[in-house]
Amino acid sequence: MATNSTPARLELRNISKSFPGVVANDGVNLRVNMGEIHALLGENGAGKSTLVKIVDGLLQADDGEILWHGEAQTIDGPKAARALGIGMVFQHFSLFEAMSVAENIALGLDEQIPMGQLQSRIGELAQRYRLVIEPSRAVHTLSVGERQRVEILRCLMQDSKLLILDEPTSVLTPQEVEQLFQTLRRLRDEGRSVLYISHKLHEIQALCDTATILRGGKVVGHCDPSQETPDSMARMMVGQDLAEPSRSGLKASDDVVLSIHKLNLSSPNRFGTNLVDVNLDVHAGEVLGVAGVAGNGQSELVKALSGELPAPTADAIRLRGESIGHTAPAKRRALGLACIPEDRLGQGTVPPMRLSENVILTTDPNQGLTQFGFIRMGSRDLVAETIVSQHDVRCNGISALAQSLSGGNLQKFITGRELGKSPAVLVAAQPTWGVDAGAAIAIHQALLRLAESGAAVVVVSQELDELMSICSRIAVMASGRLGDAEPTDALTPELIGQRMAGAA
Repeated sequence: MATNSTPARLELRNISKSFPGVVANDGVNLRVNMGEIHALLGENGAGKSTLVKIVDGLLQADDGEILWHGEAQTIDGPKAARALGIGMVFQHFSLFEAMSVAENIALGLDEQIPMGQLQSRIGELAQRYRLVIEPSRAVHTLSVGERQRVEILRCLMQDSKLLILDEPTSVLTPQEVEQLFQTLRRLRDEGRSVLYISHKLHEIQALCDTATILRGGKVVGHCDPSQETPDSMARMMVGQDLAEPSRSGLKASDDVVLSIHKLNLSSPNRFGTNLVDVNLDVHAGEVLGVAGVAGNGQSELVKALSGELPAPTADAIRLRGESIGHTAPAKRRALGLACIPEDRLGQGTVPPMRLSENVILTTDPNQGLTQFGFIRMGSRDLVAETIVSQHDVRCNGISALAQSLSGGNLQKFITGRELGKSPAVLVAAQPTWGVDAGAAIAIHQALLRLAESGAAVVVVSQELDELMSICSRIAVMASGRLGDAEPTDALTPELIGQRMAGAA
């Protein structure tokens, strides 16, 4: 381990960055040494994303200094970052699905390499770091875990000395997570550095050598994760103890509120997954989880339930006994079905619109927000203010644009909007994806309260810890097929992970 007298691979001194109405980074100091896996922790909106975008050249700091191996640098763009040896893998992969692995990697290289030679070099790197991948395969044929390997290989092809990973395990099975950790440890042992951003604190504890904690744009502490617990690190992040949610209060009734029967659906997406004979009954008073690796039909299932994709037959989906397979989304909302979509900025909200305006997007006649076809502005604003207040949405008031909120705060807003309808059924897709510990607990508690009030809640998630903690039963989706829902207490993360990977 390097000492403070040894130049760090990356050192940030007094980095500050402001946007209209918010200070994202306030005099941040950070030191990432050679041969180190360094965690960057903080709530949503703490300033992590802004900081790493400054390191990657996507943003320019208002004040402060960046040192690389002890020398001051001006990183005026991602190309300059690559030239230094900085590689970044974002939470949402930037790959062209119709192109091959090698072609995607070639796009990230500054030099032109003959395709045969490039494929050979990719194969050598893949074998060396156990990132098994076939360079000629089209990206659309790859699993999510394999796509992540492509992103990491692209950084290694650029000879990155510092690898920045943003929420790298949010879409991986437990088995793929362990494979990733083996790769990162090997990179560290070779002297490379890793800056690791994640809200999964048990992973930070198992993997990282040191951690820097941000709160409100400032560094509030450092720690050795191996000497901490997830609870103690969460306490440093939010400044107080967090009350873990409990599903002990759930009592499912015999009343089947939502029923899916032999749902077969062809995906309209060329790279999507068809649903095959999906069957599911969801009871009042329960939280039912649907686990699966991304791209196995979960998106198609959620869209079929919300009404975005009509079912082949009306009775393939029934809500409180009424066939709704051909029913439009607005009518489904009026019947008591609410949905939290996976894409909070693409489907859940209109980014350039105010929060008060986004309230109207999924309104139903029972809420009284419209009259004679006109929006009742006062009622609309009151609902928006209630959501912001009750769900601790941190923003500059209801006139704030949706795109100005951090991911966690926007997720809390969308959750509050849908819960405010007191739905009979709530379908929540990836409800805490990329959300910090405090916001995740708040969302979990809200979902549990809804179920305890007698509603049926369906949570579609890749986060096994999330499903195990709040769901009464869990079903696994793989290759468009949905397995039987089983009591959570009868399942283990390892068993669910095997089924997510396609094991019967």
